Amino acid sequence: MLTVRLSEEEEEQLNAYCLREGISKSIVVKEAIEMYLTQRKKSKNPFEAGVDLFGLEGSGTKNNSVSYKKKVKELLREKHSH
Repeated sequence: MLTVRLSEEEEEQLNAYCLREGISKSIVVKEAIEMYLTQRKKSKNPFEAGVDLFGLEGSGTKNNSVSYKKKVKELLREKHSH
């Protein structure tokens, strides 16, 4: 069992909708909750939404921030090995 508090306006709109459609408030609330939960499953968190973009600025290479130290060491080694 669930109790939901609605403003007068919300309750009036819900009542009018249910009368117009010929369905109960319980069915409308159940369907609304189902739609909400389905949408929440589909939505991505900020990291998931941008994962394919992270690290691609400029070079187009994804792992620049991970391999930065290694690249700097290689460049210095090349510079000083001559």
